[in-house]
Amino acid sequence: MSKNRSRTPLEELDRRNVIHPFTHLKNFASGAIAGPRIIESGDGIRVRDSKGRVSIDAFAGLYCVNVGYGRQEIADAIHEQARRLAYYHSYAAHSNEPSIVLAERILALCPPGMNKSKVFYGLSGSDANETQVKIAWYYNNVLGRPEKKKIIARHRGYHGATIMAGSLTGLPFYHAAFDLPVPLVLHTTVPHAYWLQTDPALGERAFSKRCAEDLERLIQSHGADTIAAFIAEPALGTGGLIPAPEGYWDEIQPVLRRHDILLIADEVICGFGRTGANFGSTLYEIQPDLITIAKGLTSGYLPLSGVIASERVIEVLESGSDRYGAFSHGYTYTAHPLCATAGIANLAIIERENLVENAHTVGEYLQRCLHHAFDKLPHVAEVRGVGLMAAIEFAQDPLARVRFPAEAQIGAKLAAACLEQGVISRAMPHGDILGLAPPLILTRSDVDEIVGRMLAAVQASFRRL
Repeated sequence: MSKNRSRTPLEELDRRNVIHPFTHLKNFASGAIAGPRIIESGDGIRVRDSKGRVSIDAFAGLYCVNVGYGRQEIADAIHEQARRLAYYHSYAAHSNEPSIVLAERILALCPPGMNKSKVFYGLSGSDANETQVKIAWYYNNVLGRPEKKKIIARHRGYHGATIMAGSLTGLPFYHAAFDLPVPLVLHTTVPHAYWLQTDPALGERAFSKRCAEDLERLIQSHGADTIAAFIAEPALGTGGLIPAPEGYWDEIQPVLRRHDILLIADEVICGFGRTGANFGSTLYEIQPDLITIAKGLTSGYLPLSGVIASERVIEVLESGSDRYGAFSHGYTYTAHPLCATAGIANLAIIERENLVENAHTVGEYLQRCLHHAFDKLPHVAEVRGVGLMAAIEFAQDPLARVRFPAEAQIGAKLAAACLEQGVISRAMPHGDILGLAPPLILTRSDVDEIVGRMLAAVQASFRRL
């Protein structure tokens, strides 16, 4: 770095040189919006920025820092592995010890029925879901079903931001400027009863049955012989932190089995303890053919993702070798040894500190505290969650189910107010929703502090608004 350049404030260098995701580029470049906020360090559930401000990170980065910040043993493991072997590729049957060991540990945590699976590595949830689609297409080509290629996702589901993963994502703002979704992607009903159940007295099971009926009609309208797979998060993340309604997966899975449609469980957020179980599939008794993993696999210490393919799928992929030869898919950094090392150290912490059970017990406490604090406040439409993922949704008239005008940006203002109180929550992108997904090391006293600060922020904000 040159002497002149070193004197330029980092904020200015950032505005000049960096393109930020999900940021208003013009307003950011001109300084019309604040930032960047430069995060310098983290410890436990807190982060410190370049101005010395400390905040409770109640969103674990982006759902991913499950073991919390500042874990020296993960840093030490990465350092030691880098001294031995920082990188080698995994093409043409090459491998490395960390990726082998990690795969065994991942599979030991898998939901019932996945004990004879195999792992394909990537670097992000987006590229893993790209891999899922290619596997589904390859699978049906091997079986002689070249027309069985469409993928059904759900409105408000989140599966990534690349061309195919962004198409699977059921949030319109991911599509509008990018010519998405691609034609082979379909979307079905989001399982969120609050906005869609016409008669709340009917209950969640009736709504789940309706979701399955909607899926059945979509399949029949396109023809089951054209549908390769259905992809869904066990509990929705970015679409609003929405737990599966009662009976949802009991209704959905028979439809898929009846039409021989692969079930892809996107566990990028739910996996590795977030729901209070190792996988959301375990919690909801889902029997997937394929599972997508990322985020909590390394707690974000290094990027790593994976596809877990069931025995049923693996058998077909292997049989395809006779026809197609080598499996012609992969990335330069597939099975990267440093990333796998981070995963091993991370999973060891989760197991040793019993963080999955902590997510269950402290998660239940978090849900109770949120209900107690927010249920009866004006403009609170719904408090919901499972494990250590939760949301508070606001509406102009909750009883009549009338939203605030979008231009009011209530969710963004509430998130900003929470940040002023020292809590990082997230304004979710579909509605006026405050989202929480704190590290799995959360304690009850942490919950008390987070909920208390958020309550003060929300009450003050609505007094101003």
